[in-house]
Amino acid sequence: MNYLIETRGLSKRYGAAMRVKNLHMAVPEGAIYGFLGPNGAGKSTTLKMLLGLVHPTNGEITVFGRAMNAKNRLEILRNTGSLIESPSCYGHLTGAENLRILQMLRRVPERAIEEALALVRLDGQKDKKVAQYSLGMKQRLGLAAALLTHPRLLILDEPTNGLDPAGIQEMRELICDLPRQFGMTVVVSSHLLSEIDQMATHVGIIADGALVYQDTIERLHEKSEHHLALRTNRDDAAMEVLAKNGIACEARDGFVLLPPLEDEAAAHCVRLLTAAQIGVIRLEERRKNLEDIFLDLTEGANSL
Repeated sequence: MNYLIETRGLSKRYGAAMRVKNLHMAVPEGAIYGFLGPNGAGKSTTLKMLLGLVHPTNGEITVFGRAMNAKNRLEILRNTGSLIESPSCYGHLTGAENLRILQMLRRVPERAIEEALALVRLDGQKDKKVAQYSLGMKQRLGLAAALLTHPRLLILDEPTNGLDPAGIQEMRELICDLPRQFGMTVVVSSHLLSEIDQMATHVGIIADGALVYQDTIERLHEKSEHHLALRTNRDDAAMEVLAKNGIACEARDGFVLLPPLEDEAAAHCVRLLTAAQIGVIRLEERRKNLEDIFLDLTEGANSL
């Protein structure tokens, strides 16, 4: 697999506090990589190191197959767009005028302004003063600035922060379209698993500065526990009957837990218990959701 970003032993210390610890990050080319973790976990510090805005205490960063250093940093960043924290704009200028400043600095054709504004659906508001923009419009203008050069790599730090549900959905749709339309690789950080789940192809979870999980979003879904929970009027007797019939079960929190069963197999269990004069009070399907997995990982800082 081709990785657009790789880090090896990446660490950052501020005084006595180690904010990022021995991070081994691998972002496949063409992926939407969700960088997930609670507030203060080290997400922004990591992304700033990837952009050369913060110097690592230890470790290496490889971008586009090249080890980033002081000599080639600017060359690498020419193919990188970013939106870190909240976008900075001149409120007294229009959206188009703000982008024109960046267009001249980045030395890209003027048509790139119209293309970027259309891409983030701000072309109808381009002549409006940015001071009159809503928060969502300012976020989209910041994304347009990051897209001005049609970069190979786009790094976004909490791009949905402060947006209303409609703004979040719009930003999510924009991000999801970028790899399909332009072949971009996107790294997007968030503290909300539900957001990452709806747009990412790969995910890295960071807790207390350490990477506790990294793989595809599908593999994370596979970690969710799926079982049947059974409550009877005689759980001990029920477990004995089920075990004698070769059905694995265990007691937990007042329920008898069974493996995932097809409907007919579940009905067979109920018939076995009824025949043994054990009353079935409740049978329910349970699945450990992604939020539970995320909390287990980040609160306990344990790797899967």
